[in-house]
Amino acid sequence: MTTSTDRDAFEAQVRRHTRELHVHCYRMTGSLEESEDLVQETFLRAWRRREQFEGRSSLRAWLYRIATNACLDALDKRPRVPTADGEVPWLQPYPDSLLAELPSGEDGPDDTVVARETIELTFITAIQHLAPLPRAVLVLRDVLDCSARETAEVLETTVASVNSALQRARAGLREHRPEPRAEWRPDQEPSGAQRELLARFLDATERVDVEALAALLHEDLRFTMPPTPGAWEGRDTVVQAWVDDGFGSESFGALRCVLTRANGQPALAAYARTPGTDTYRPLTLDVLRIEDGLVREIVIFDGRLLERFPDLPATL
Repeated sequence: MTTSTDRDAFEAQVRRHTRELHVHCYRMTGSLEESEDLVQETFLRAWRRREQFEGRSSLRAWLYRIATNACLDALDKRPRVPTADGEVPWLQPYPDSLLAELPSGEDGPDDTVVARETIELTFITAIQHLAPLPRAVLVLRDVLDCSARETAEVLETTVASVNSALQRARAGLREHRPEPRAEWRPDQEPSGAQRELLARFLDATERVDVEALAALLHEDLRFTMPPTPGAWEGRDTVVQAWVDDGFGSESFGALRCVLTRANGQPALAAYARTPGTDTYRPLTLDVLRIEDGLVREIVIFDGRLLERFPDLPATL
């Protein structure tokens, strides 16, 4: 007979792994919100199957197995494919502040769980182009550093099937990742020059100064706005699109911004005050990629996602 004490003890054990499982589900789905539901589904399945846990592997490995299959089931029920131009409409940002909740110490995850090159948006976008099974194999083998045998056990398949899927996944990743990893991997900490660039970017945004912003943008700037389809390429094209959309006009309203980080990258949370009001409310989250001392890529997300960032205020 199961008691409330048993359940409390079980929950205490599994919930130590909440954040790393959340990161895992995020890699699999590209969606912050969906990942939260999948972690809860993982814990529910674990509770229902608790008697099947025989202790031959660690509790953590057992939970990863359940979480991976929960993700695959969800992706099977709600299949999604990128747009014809390669964009991922369901993509959402992952707050760096949540990564601070990962456990540390000998029982915590190793560095592969949150290696920055496997959490940033370029990588997350690229693996969303892979079919779910090869995606799972790639995450387990190349991100979490599981062996082929361990991966086969998680996915209930053969080592030969895992190796074949991994080859397909790596080929797909090379196709959809725009540049070699060493070139797009962000620095562990922003340099002084990057911090200065971000300060200038924030100031120009708050002043709604189009010319000042343009001076900080790479000539080959890439701009996207998930879930809006399409991508804008080139600094002049992007700036003109902003102007056409009313940025910098008298009716645009006032902006205030807060620097944060998402997916291991610098990000700008923008709050807008419309004419006749005195409160700045969430407008957008701009996730930036810096290259050659300039902003090379901007991915803008809806401001409603700011509520998922513990380090950001609801209003200003």
